[in-house]
Amino acid sequence: MGETLTLAGAINAGLRAAMERDPKVLLMGEDIGALGGVFRVTDGLHKDFGGDRVMDTPLAESGIVGTAIGLAMRGYRPVVEIQFDGFIFPAYDQITTSLAKMHARSGGAIHVPVVVRVPYAGGIGAIEHHSESPEVLFAHTPGLRVCTPATPQDGFDMIQQAIASPDPVLFFEPKARYWDKGEVSPERVAAQLSQPDGPVAGTLEMGKARIAREGADVTLVAYGPTVRLALQAAEVAAKDGVDAEVIDLRSLSPLDSDAVVESAKKTGRVVVIHEAPTTYGAGAEISSRVAEQAFFHLRAPVLRVGGFHAPYPGSKYEHDYLPNIDRVLDAVDRVYAH
Repeated sequence: MGETLTLAGAINAGLRAAMERDPKVLLMGEDIGALGGVFRVTDGLHKDFGGDRVMDTPLAESGIVGTAIGLAMRGYRPVVEIQFDGFIFPAYDQITTSLAKMHARSGGAIHVPVVVRVPYAGGIGAIEHHSESPEVLFAHTPGLRVCTPATPQDGFDMIQQAIASPDPVLFFEPKARYWDKGEVSPERVAAQLSQPDGPVAGTLEMGKARIAREGADVTLVAYGPTVRLALQAAEVAAKDGVDAEVIDLRSLSPLDSDAVVESAKKTGRVVVIHEAPTTYGAGAEISSRVAEQAFFHLRAPVLRVGGFHAPYPGSKYEHDYLPNIDRVLDAVDRVYAH
């Protein structure tokens, strides 16, 4: 039996389950203790697990991640919260130079199971540096897993999978979706984590995309904050007789290109949607893989709908910057023009 939770509540429940399962799981971050984080994702965990396992840190992202790396090398499983996406850049060196490379640098002798939680993307009317989408910078870095949930169930499952992973994980949480509600069943991921040899039937495999909506005419590829947008656009398109399939990537590294290519071969048309700028964005990599592996099945070029190649604007203008239903439907019309 499941219960209805917000995405934030589901991640909180997943963190709690992981901490109850393994005493080596530690939480670290700015204001995550008594306050419960600025989005209250860690609410109640400091009270129940104490300050030795839910630790408020100084405002020093590089130091937070560096400390987590050292703890992981001593057998702990630290979960670091970066308070806002734009604040991750002081820790960029630690993440890409040390965290991502420690396993390879040691010849496979050292695992660094650090999870870096990052509330990201826009749509909440925030000030500068509070609405960034830097996920592709980390997906481009070998040695890191990069994933992002779009539903409460995935938030609950994927945070536990990330913590159980022997590899470092960048866990991007779409902050504008924190209050979206959905039913969460605790059994699915528990069944997987109880199997040391891998996922069992009916459980979620880390790094695998899901078909959020079946369709036959065009594939809409999205992740994190744009999955709901893609589903809304698909419903509008259906009124005009266009049957859109929606792929929720869940993971950018590894990227489940097989799921996207299979859908592209079925529909012949692909539109990729993300909030990050389209220039050198995740959509470019996805478009390339579709062109390489499904070229002769395509009826039109792969199109991308995303942010513009400009700094994220002030809150009054963010809805002109972000992808919206009109821009997605325009892309659908354009792939149908061929």
